[in-house]
Amino acid sequence: MPDKFFGGLDFGTSGVRISIINFDKELIYSNSVSYECSFKNPNSWINSCEKLLDSLPIEVKINLDKLAISGTSGTLSASNLEGEPLGDAIPYDKACIKNKILIDSLTSGEDHLRTPYSSLAKALTLIEEYGANILLRHQSDWITGWFLKDWTYGEEGNNLKLGWDLIKESWPKSYLNTSWQKCLPKIIKSGKIIGQVHSDLAAKFNLNKKLILISGTTDSNANLIAAGLDKEDGLTVLGTTIVVKKIIDNPIKEKGITTHRVCGDWICGGASNAGCGILSKFFSDAEIKELSRQINTSKTSSLKLLPLNSKGERFPVNNSNLEPILGPRPVSDSLYLHALFEGLANIELQGWEKLHKLTGSLPKKIITVGGGSKNPQWRKIREKIINIPIISCKKTTSYGTALIAINAKQ
Repeated sequence: MPDKFFGGLDFGTSGVRISIINFDKELIYSNSVSYECSFKNPNSWINSCEKLLDSLPIEVKINLDKLAISGTSGTLSASNLEGEPLGDAIPYDKACIKNKILIDSLTSGEDHLRTPYSSLAKALTLIEEYGANILLRHQSDWITGWFLKDWTYGEEGNNLKLGWDLIKESWPKSYLNTSWQKCLPKIIKSGKIIGQVHSDLAAKFNLNKKLILISGTTDSNANLIAAGLDKEDGLTVLGTTIVVKKIIDNPIKEKGITTHRVCGDWICGGASNAGCGILSKFFSDAEIKELSRQINTSKTSSLKLLPLNSKGERFPVNNSNLEPILGPRPVSDSLYLHALFEGLANIELQGWEKLHKLTGSLPKKIITVGGGSKNPQWRKIREKIINIPIISCKKTTSYGTALIAINAKQ
């Protein structure tokens, strides 16, 4: 009897990765593609997804039993009632500064929603543009709907920034009498069975006709699952942006902080607008690798940079007007890269200090995932600045998403 396979798709800022695991949770296939068009364009998500489905080995396609999807937290799209996108999604790192008075009136006591980076701020912006007869879906929820040809559901973790309350398991009462309540998804917990792949899509890509779609999670939560985080560990995701997370005893509600429930644990964390994205603006991957070798990590660059990817910051400070500091740039490219690494490490340090203030403890070690985790010089700089042991985890976000699929329950 052929082995059953379980898949995870992760939609990041620059592209999509798929991981396929077997019943023993061994990785048997992985692939990734970059977006052809803008990250904000939902058609880019689907075009990339179709390429990955086309490329799957036929044995995997016909024996793919369950599939889960993760995506960037806080990237919100508007579609018509048939699920067709009405325009670009609003990405996770864009501030929507309108409707402050309305947001304040809707979110009494919910400080984590009173930020221009919240999905609520994005939702009100999209409703202003397209009206209230639309569907509001986060990235992974919308793609899951595409597989099902049913956009009814949204996974709980992806919808916290839109206002879903994990403890009460409801939307805020203030949403009940709004004209746009019907735009919101029906919430389902991560790791639950949603439904079967649509027959037309299964036929188009020669997929198992009984393939089951599982409610996924956010990209950083999938990273956490892949890393196998313990209660005394911290997690840093070094992707396009920096995300820090740790396990806590009780949920926290504060601006810039997101509290999730993952595998029965409460997880709190925050996401900066700084990260590897800024490095790619100045250097290619090959240049970063070569210039990193020239860095003397026992010394400091003496440059004080604030390497945000763009104007505005979400965490460790919440300030949509904060400007990046990217100069003065020295003649030496390796010295400049050194300074950028230090600037990013200082942001990570401030993130851990923020979580320490809120939770009363620091991690005993930090597990790092994402593209930046592979750089040994950056790791040494981070250890020197943060003063906590750091280890790298090679398992990908999509692998963590595949684990959600294999562990799925009715």
